[in-house]
Amino acid sequence: MRIGLVGAGPWALHTHAPALAAHPGVTFTGLWARRPEAAADTGIPVYESYPALVENNDAVAFAVPPSIQAALAPSAAERGRHLILEKPLANTLSAANDIANAARENGARTVMFLTRRYAPETREFLESAKRGDWAAGDAMWLSGALLGGPFAGSQWRREGGALRDIGPHVVDVIDAALGPVEGVVSAHHERRTDTWMVTLRHRPSEGEAQDAHAYPVRMSSLSLSMRTPVQPSRLRVSVYGESGIAELGSRDTSPLECYATMLDEFLESCALGQEHACNARRGVHLQWVIEAIERVAHEAKY
Repeated sequence: MRIGLVGAGPWALHTHAPALAAHPGVTFTGLWARRPEAAADTGIPVYESYPALVENNDAVAFAVPPSIQAALAPSAAERGRHLILEKPLANTLSAANDIANAARENGARTVMFLTRRYAPETREFLESAKRGDWAAGDAMWLSGALLGGPFAGSQWRREGGALRDIGPHVVDVIDAALGPVEGVVSAHHERRTDTWMVTLRHRPSEGEAQDAHAYPVRMSSLSLSMRTPVQPSRLRVSVYGESGIAELGSRDTSPLECYATMLDEFLESCALGQEHACNARRGVHLQWVIEAIERVAHEAKY
């Protein structure tokens, strides 16, 4: 499959580009970036325009801020191009829906690069979670990424902070383990350390809903920060109940390995005409949760 990349920032060059170039099922044709000087310094073939990239590829991979992905992805989907999408899916829920709807209406397959979902340690945890009877859960991701390093200068990350950047990853995993999030019970944001404390309400998955013994309502708590001076970052996701406890306590698998797994599954979903579990519609759900957390935190101030 011919795939072109949109973006020339650190994440695009350190993860997307090398993973696309290395995959045997992909012909990585080049990239386009909004800043021509950034694209020119990569050593990768550069498209003169975004429409040219879309026209000459079967799929488009995005490694750009959410607002830019929201502006560009629908037009690629309208041309029938498959989409590899970053999180959060867009800058607003409405824009996220636009991407998902454009893909559905034009037969474009989509996948979200929710990095940890493609790691074997995460999949082992989620398999354990499927076999258990859980009442509640908690998740924590503490990072110093906005204090220094390659992503500290990213404007959208500085503005959106931990909730917008690592929040989709954490919500995705706890949602997959405990059942779909259906509401936000409480949310608080401490701005100086970019620390979020959140309580979510989950419902059982469709399969569990038929089980008379399943907990009808489950709760989880989240702790997120990207301004905590800790190295390496700390990630933990746990669920617990009558079955005991299941826990994810590491993020050992590299983003490049996760991306390779994602590409394997993306190519298969395109070949079979099937939707991937982490598709754009999944991104819409995560966007809804993130924006609901923001609303509750804002209302809690008054």
